[in-house]
Amino acid sequence: MESPSLTFFCELESHPLRELFATPGVIEDLVALRAGVSLGLLDLGPERAEVVRRLHDAGIPVTAWLLLPESEGYWFHAGNVAQATARYDVFRAWTAEHGLKWARVGLDIEPDIRELRGILEGGWWRLPAMLPRLVRGGRVRKGRAGYTALMERIRADGHRVDTYQFPFIVDERQSRSTLLQRVAGVLDLPADREVLMLYTSFVRPHGAAVLWSYGPGAASIAVGITGGGVELPGAKLAVPLDWTELSRDLRLAVRWTHDLHVFSLEGCVRQGFLSRLRTFDWDAPVDPPAIPARRVDAFRRAARAVLRASSHVLR
Repeated sequence: MESPSLTFFCELESHPLRELFATPGVIEDLVALRAGVSLGLLDLGPERAEVVRRLHDAGIPVTAWLLLPESEGYWFHAGNVAQATARYDVFRAWTAEHGLKWARVGLDIEPDIRELRGILEGGWWRLPAMLPRLVRGGRVRKGRAGYTALMERIRADGHRVDTYQFPFIVDERQSRSTLLQRVAGVLDLPADREVLMLYTSFVRPHGAAVLWSYGPGAASIAVGITGGGVELPGAKLAVPLDWTELSRDLRLAVRWTHDLHVFSLEGCVRQGFLSRLRTFDWDAPVDPPAIPARRVDAFRRAARAVLRASSHVLR
């Protein structure tokens, strides 16, 4: 089998970011793998610009993974279109100031990190306060229009646009529903490439079945998590993938698409996975989790029925 296209997410502050790419062998491994990096733009400073230039000079494609300050929600959602647009303006100026080159621009579509942390910390009592959103379909329409306009600007600047999405957006789309988008603030957006975040580390022991269920039709699949990422309450329960699990996920995912992402680069380096991928046998046998995936499929069918019903009520 021809080796698939690999892109590694990297989400580090500036100092550990520089240390990561100063680690012997990291850039050489990425070059050998013909892999790209989706670089989380936690800041727009000179140190990060230096790393981007170094990767570009080595021939490593870099995606600008746009992020906001945590005080503005961190990820992109229906409630922070104005902040995301302003962030892109600053990003454009920073790119021009440092003469940076980008392969793509990535928009991370997830709930507001402040709300998510509040719920994960045990604040389930906050959920009823979110119910009024069910009748505010205009919030979704306004958010979608705002991000669509932002993507058109990004394309006009010569960049293709990726969105990083949780897989349930597929069920929402197939059901022609906006229920989940209204409540969680996520948005179904017309990107040039949609990357489904099928992180099996968070749904053990059902992770492989979830990946196999959502894999068909996916333009790009992200596997993980090998370590790293933002701190979330309860995240310590999600033990990073080991080599056996990562190997399984990669071999399952490549059955559906040759466009793969891995979260995260720093986790792969820390566990010694990056160099091992240079000799990875993509054709090695792997048992598809067909029977467990049928149970996931059944759950999804039931969920889509609820979503379809909601589409007749929520306008």
